[in-house]
Amino acid sequence: MTMADPEEAIEFDPSDFPACPICGTDRWLLKHSGPVRDGAYGRSVSSSIRSCAGCGVERLAEGACLESVAYREDTYRRHVGQDHDIGRHYASHDELALFTLQTIWPTSLRGKRVADVGCGGGSLLDHMRGLPEQIVAVDPAEGFAQSLISRGYRWFPTVGKAAEEFAGQIDVAFAIQVIKHVDDPREFLDSIRSLLKPDGQCVVSTPNRADILMELLPDAFPAFFYRTQHRWAFDADSLSACARAAGFHVDSVRHVHRYGMANSLLWLRDKKPSGRSSLEAIDGSADALWRMWLESTGRADNLYLILRAPS
Repeated sequence: MTMADPEEAIEFDPSDFPACPICGTDRWLLKHSGPVRDGAYGRSVSSSIRSCAGCGVERLAEGACLESVAYREDTYRRHVGQDHDIGRHYASHDELALFTLQTIWPTSLRGKRVADVGCGGGSLLDHMRGLPEQIVAVDPAEGFAQSLISRGYRWFPTVGKAAEEFAGQIDVAFAIQVIKHVDDPREFLDSIRSLLKPDGQCVVSTPNRADILMELLPDAFPAFFYRTQHRWAFDADSLSACARAAGFHVDSVRHVHRYGMANSLLWLRDKKPSGRSSLEAIDGSADALWRMWLESTGRADNLYLILRAPS
């Protein structure tokens, strides 16, 4: 694996790095060349990551990206070692739903019309159920559609289909861990904006490429962080630039860390993921201080933006 000089000028196939859809720049600076995680941990392909010289977003070479059709079928979930079993979906996504709801506090969803774009099996929707006046579920995966409909959600396979009925009517839209997958992130946010009322809010989250482990383990962690199912990698500045290009005002940027100190220490020791493994010497107070420092300095593993549509 090679961590590249950002200014290194190496020729590349323009079809792998077309003009940036956010800012239009066609100059891409090499950031990483070597292994990229291919689905579940343990598989990899050799590819490259480049950073847009205009807005700073990073992208994976198009030839290594998972095709868009994979998200409509079951290809994507098989690729990452998942399926459409609703119980397993809850087990892997309920914690993320709680992080999301804690992050948006004190925003109230009571009596609102809410949409979740890229809702999967609907874990986040279930956690807010009973508060909004109406909940709209948007996800291309038909494998979850019947379960969502049976729980009373209005399901649509695309934002465009949802907009046919709900354009300009949504108070709060969520797009949690979705923008990293899409073909065009600016167009994706612009489509969500079409659903929102004037001054409506959009909550967007994605992995933070300024994760502390990218800084501490520049020769080991990028091969884990970059993935074939993630076309885009953002930090706070590049995601904010994308949101503004799509016509949003950025109300707030919030960094959220989901793992304890032991996870980082074990990465430093073993150079591989350990999930929620613990270390005897690390207690809850140490974890709390670690999270607080990472979140306050922008080095947490996840990034949330609270966006507002024009009045």
